[in-house]
Amino acid sequence: MFTKVIPLSFSALLALVTFSTNATIYDVTIDGSDAIWLAGRTDLTIPPASDPWPGGMIRHGGPTPEEILETIPPEILVSGGDVVKVADPAVGGISFFNGFGAPYYGPEGNPGVSTLNAFGGISGYKGTEGALAGVFLDNAIPNGTPPSTLDFTGAGLGTDFLTLFPEIGQIFFIGDGITSTNVFQQFIAPAGATRLFLGIPDGFGFDGNPGAYDDNDGSYRIKVGINQTPLPEPNILALIGLGMLGFIFVRRKTSV
Repeated sequence: MFTKVIPLSFSALLALVTFSTNATIYDVTIDGSDAIWLAGRTDLTIPPASDPWPGGMIRHGGPTPEEILETIPPEILVSGGDVVKVADPAVGGISFFNGFGAPYYGPEGNPGVSTLNAFGGISGYKGTEGALAGVFLDNAIPNGTPPSTLDFTGAGLGTDFLTLFPEIGQIFFIGDGITSTNVFQQFIAPAGATRLFLGIPDGFGFDGNPGAYDDNDGSYRIKVGINQTPLPEPNILALIGLGMLGFIFVRRKTSV
């Protein structure tokens, strides 16, 4: 007994590789001075590099060669339930030390463990040192009791998770945005979220209170997709290609 194979139409095959028209891609540069704890803080005035923060972040006691001012991290508009995925793995490097140039840390951060305290209504951070991180916020200036600190060390969530559901104000690890097996990770915006900020978690020795941004030169760059429909896997694309060739072959035979 033979099974009759009916080839898909060319338009149906193309539909298998169609992208969502609602997807939005953002190309974002994150500077070493983009302090993740300043996300949404329109109520603060960043003091001159020569002055200490009044009750704020910690700076070096004396001038640094760079004398970099902390900056508000870049912002992306989101809605609760949005699926945020990296469109291209993050690249770049940041030097976290006095003086320009190497050594640079990449978006995944240095393997050492950084444990930084909460600040101004935004949680602490626990994970690799100097990694690219994110935080979802609503329309309010973050204040009050911060949410719990997520643990991205091997004893906690690690960095190879597939899907993450952070709370508003809860800093989360992004790194380069893919797992060790090159699977793109996704981050789900919590209910009430209106903004996603991308920034750097830093402090003296990468521990304790946030700060030490005044010598951070360099940047990371990342493309972020909101509600992006992914491309089919390479083997699926190959099967679709074979299906198209079969369709063309059948059309030619039946027209003879």
